[in-house]
Amino acid sequence: MEWLEVLERVAAGEGRKTEFKRLFEKNAVGKAICAFANGEGGVVVLGVDDAGAIIGVKENPEGLQERITAFLQSGCSAPVIAKCGCHQTPAGWLHWITVPRLRGLEPLRHGGRVWIRRELSNVEPSSSELEEMFNALGFFFTESQMILDAGVEAIDSSLFRSFLESRGVEIASNPQQEIEVDFRNQRVVDEFGKNLHPTLYGLMVFGRDPQRYLGTTNFFIQCIAYAESERGPKKYSISEAKGTLDKQVESAMTWFRNLGRREIYRGLCRQDLSFAPEEALREALVNAVIHRNYALTGSKVMFEVFDSHIEITSPGSLPGQMTVQRVRAGGGPRSRNESMANAMLIHGFMKERGRGWLLMRYQMREFNGTEPELTNDKSGRFVRTTFRLDEPAA
Repeated sequence: MEWLEVLERVAAGEGRKTEFKRLFEKNAVGKAICAFANGEGGVVVLGVDDAGAIIGVKENPEGLQERITAFLQSGCSAPVIAKCGCHQTPAGWLHWITVPRLRGLEPLRHGGRVWIRRELSNVEPSSSELEEMFNALGFFFTESQMILDAGVEAIDSSLFRSFLESRGVEIASNPQQEIEVDFRNQRVVDEFGKNLHPTLYGLMVFGRDPQRYLGTTNFFIQCIAYAESERGPKKYSISEAKGTLDKQVESAMTWFRNLGRREIYRGLCRQDLSFAPEEALREALVNAVIHRNYALTGSKVMFEVFDSHIEITSPGSLPGQMTVQRVRAGGGPRSRNESMANAMLIHGFMKERGRGWLLMRYQMREFNGTEPELTNDKSGRFVRTTFRLDEPAA
C-alpha cells in the first residue's frame, strides 16, 4: 500500500478494514492482525489516535520496522505474510501493516484465541461466526485438527488406556513409556509450538468434557420430541446428549427409551409398541456422529421424534463420492472421520463397516414393513435419515 492510500484510509476513519493504533502494543496489534487475517483483510495504521488525528510514533523507524517484522513471524499462531511501510510526517512517523485474508488449515490465533473483526471491534467469534469462517473462507476442520484452547489434561487417560486394552495392547507390563508418548502415537494429541494439544479425534473419543472448548460447543446430539407431525412449539421432551461420541449415543438412546411406548388398538385389544426399533435408531445415530462434517461448528446432530416419524440429521453432505444410491445399496464405507469411525467400531457401536444401512432396512421392514429414507441436501448441508412410524400390519 502506498503512502497516499494510507492517507485516504486515515481521512476516512476506522472501519471494518482499517484500525488505528497510537503505538506498537503487541497485544492490541496482534488482535487486529488476527481479526483482519480471519476476515476480509485490512490495514493497521500506527501513529494515529482514536479520533483519526496523526500523532506519529516517536520510536526509531528502523527499529520499529524490525520489531513489527519479527512479530509477524512469531507473534501469532502462524507466520503472517503482510506488507509493511512507514512515512515521516511533521507529527512523527506513521507505520502501517497491510494484512491479507488468510487461507490455511485453521484460523489465525493471538494469545491462543481466535479473533475476528465485528464492525470497529476485534472480538472472539460466536459459534455461528466460527462456522462461517470455516466454510465461507475456506478453512478445514478435520479430526486431526488441534484444539488449541485445550491442553493434554483434557484427555481422560483412563478412557484411553481402556481403549488400548480393548485393542489387545499390553499396558500393564514394565517399563512403560510416558502416557503423552502414547497419546501422540495414537494421534490423540499433537504439538503446537512447545505445547501438546488434543486433536478433535482425541477430544471427541477420550475427552473429559469435549463440549467446553471454543469451536466444539455444539458437537453433541440435540434430542427433541414433538407432540405433532411437524416442528412447532408443542414439545414434550428436550434433552442434550453430550460427552464423548459413545456417551452421546448412549445418552440419546436412554432419552428415547424414556419417551415410553405407543398404544394401538386391534378391536378391543390394546397393544404397547415401541416407537421404532432401537437397533436401527442406534445405527443411524452412530452414523450421524462419526460421519458429520465437524467444520460446521455451529450445528448439532438432531434426533427428532414426531408423532408420525423420526428424523436423525447430521451436519454436512455425504463425504467423498458417496451418493444416496450407493449408501442404500450398502456401498463401500467412506468417512471423513476414519479414526472416529474405527474407535466406535472398537467400542462395539458398529458391527461391520458399510452394513449400517442394510441393517436399518431390515429392522424397519421387520418392524412395520417400511424402509428408512435418506436425504442428502448439499445446499442445506445436511444428511437426514427418516423412519416412518406407520402401524405394523395386523
